[in-house]
Amino acid sequence: MTPLDALCRVPFHELPDAARARVLNRLADTELFVALAAEPAGNKVTLRLFDLGAAQMAVAADLEERLSGFFGEPVAYAALPGRALAAMLSAQQIGLMVNSGDPSEMLLDAATLGWLAQALNAAPEEQDAAAARLSAPRPEMVAALSEPLAQRLTDMAGLAESAALVEAHWPDGASGHLIAVSGASEEERPRIAKALSELMAFLPPLPDRCDVAFDLGLPAGALILRLDEAEAPPRGTGPVAPGSDPDKPPKLRF
Repeated sequence: MTPLDALCRVPFHELPDAARARVLNRLADTELFVALAAEPAGNKVTLRLFDLGAAQMAVAADLEERLSGFFGEPVAYAALPGRALAAMLSAQQIGLMVNSGDPSEMLLDAATLGWLAQALNAAPEEQDAAAARLSAPRPEMVAALSEPLAQRLTDMAGLAESAALVEAHWPDGASGHLIAVSGASEEERPRIAKALSELMAFLPPLPDRCDVAFDLGLPAGALILRLDEAEAPPRGTGPVAPGSDPDKPPKLRF
């Protein structure tokens, strides 16, 4: 079972909107193997496409053996993050079939891939919260963000120490919520802020505005999530295909 399978306890196209969005968010950070018509020639590749009525469809899987199993034989492929494949295909009005015959089977038309590519362009807003008064987060924000935030943070092992959800009140009367990340280096902060901004873009509308801040003094009652270091694979084991272990999702790639 892969991380995509774990999110598809029922077929993808039968999931509610919010659950489908979470699957697509995971798809963006998954390395996909997309079928090619022939071996790559230099840096140029030609996708293996199927005509489905008026639309063309590429075929990809999150494991190499799934792709070859679909075709019944070894097949030339290119490996790239789902976010890159979505942007490339949507620009050419091509759809994508993913993991055909597996629990996370999905058929994504060009419009859906375009929506995914647009959502991934969410621009993070990093707040200078030094002047804000911080307090415990509102219960409705905890309910909306705790589970998806915890899942997103599993991708960030080694990039930061912890993240917390707090409510912020500024001197001008404005208020909102912050995801306050602690222990991240300066060079990693833009990547972390981008990932958290994407997370919120894939969620249903939140009860309150939420931005990203770094290294704040946390108030009593803050929802704190610690980022454990990723475990190294046991010695003597062979390489593991990206995304094949649902307990160790792939690291963020942009």
